Amino acid sequence: MDFFKYIHAVGTGPKGNRDLSFDEAQDMMQQVLNQSVPSEQIAAFLLGWRLKPETIEEFRGALTTCDKHITQQKVTNSIELGYPFDGKAKNPYIFPLVAEVLKTNGLNLVVIGDEKQPAKDGITIKDICSKIECSQNTHYFDRADFFPALHKLTDIRNKLGLRTGFNTIEKLPHVAQSEYAITGVFHKPYVKKYVEIFADRYKRFALIQGNEGTPELFSKGRLWIAQGDDVEEYIVDPEHYGIHYKKSWEEITLEESINQLQNPSDEYLKLARLNAAVYLFVTQKFNSIDDAYASLES
Repeated sequence: MDFFKYIHAVGTGPKGNRDLSFDEAQDMMQQVLNQSVPSEQIAAFLLGWRLKPETIEEFRGALTTCDKHITQQKVTNSIELGYPFDGKAKNPYIFPLVAEVLKTNGLNLVVIGDEKQPAKDGITIKDICSKIECSQNTHYFDRADFFPALHKLTDIRNKLGLRTGFNTIEKLPHVAQSEYAITGVFHKPYVKKYVEIFADRYKRFALIQGNEGTPELFSKGRLWIAQGDDVEEYIVDPEHYGIHYKKSWEEITLEESINQLQNPSDEYLKLARLNAAVYLFVTQKFNSIDDAYASLES
């Protein structure tokens, strides 16, 4: 279809806008990934799509096209961690420490990185994985290698400078064919949306009120686990485990983030253990977070 028709569908205002069908969303995404239309039209569509806003059907159609462009590499016994591509600005990452804790359990962590995307000016997964040596059970996938078509849209997205529908669908590309996945969510209303978009791609899919939208728990929050149509909610409170880590409210540099990973405080190590326990629970290694945490303490 003429791409302008998609722009017209999302960019004519509340009275004229319409949702794309599944097939239209597939075609739209194919034209965007091929960059067979001018970058100005791609940016115009992404802005209008965001403001319309996007539907579950559109997201799923776009994801189906993305799947055709992704080169998968299976990692058995793994959980895919869905991080935002705009990075973390105020706290260090904790996944390298979590991976160290999980080595004895044999659980592999799958993380995905790329150049920074809009809208936050944070430290990215790629920044961390290119600066430190991660443990063998951390599997880093660079999007420039496994999904170059989306990687090549970085310049257009950064010039637009705003969040778009890509910020949602890019978190979990299923590159390692993991049976389990967890991603971060800010607000409870988004739980249903993410479950409808992603849950059927995994044996068990989880969302957590993680730090800065990541799947990393730094303070008391909710965990949701979807299995089929059932979604269960849990409260996870670090203080229940005697953890009193204080989040930062100031911007952090890459050097400071790496320093905290290489010289972690006792409280930060405990927090890594709790995150590891959550991942073990999500991947059905233990029947509860308490049991998983206790096993990691011993």
